[in-house]
Amino acid sequence: MPNCPAEKPLSESRHHIQRFDPTFDTAPLAALHAACFDEAWDAAAIKDLLVASGAFAFHTDDGFVLARLAGGEAEILTLAVAPHARGQGLGRALLNAAIARAVDQGADVLFLEVGADNPHALALYAGLGFTKVGMRKGYYSGRDALVLRLPLPVKFA
Repeated sequence: MPNCPAEKPLSESRHHIQRFDPTFDTAPLAALHAACFDEAWDAAAIKDLLVASGAFAFHTDDGFVLARLAGGEAEILTLAVAPHARGQGLGRALLNAAIARAVDQGADVLFLEVGADNPHALALYAGLGFTKVGMRKGYYSGRDALVLRLPLPVKFA
């Protein structure tokens, strides 16, 4: 997957995370999304999100996070980690990159939706300090989603 040439890699543990350049081909991100979700976003949908005002993404060969900023708030739109790369801290590293970017851009809160039936994601988000602030009934094709909130800035140990 291409790297944004104007940015230095972010380093957290062994993960080589970089900011994704929205002018690059989004097909690799779409392929990762398809490997992770039944209702995956195609390359065009990801591209449309990335070119919107306030949008940004971080990526590695095995995962990416896509987020946006607006009015002092940030939102994680999706987090995708390839099945073979799960459980190795990549999701946390990608989220930390997105959180740092949101803080740098002046956000004071970060939101996301997650399937209420996704215990691994819920554990990841709880470990980062996200708390439940709502529920969306039937949000994911009949499955409930929890709305989670993280006040910013966050100090990680």
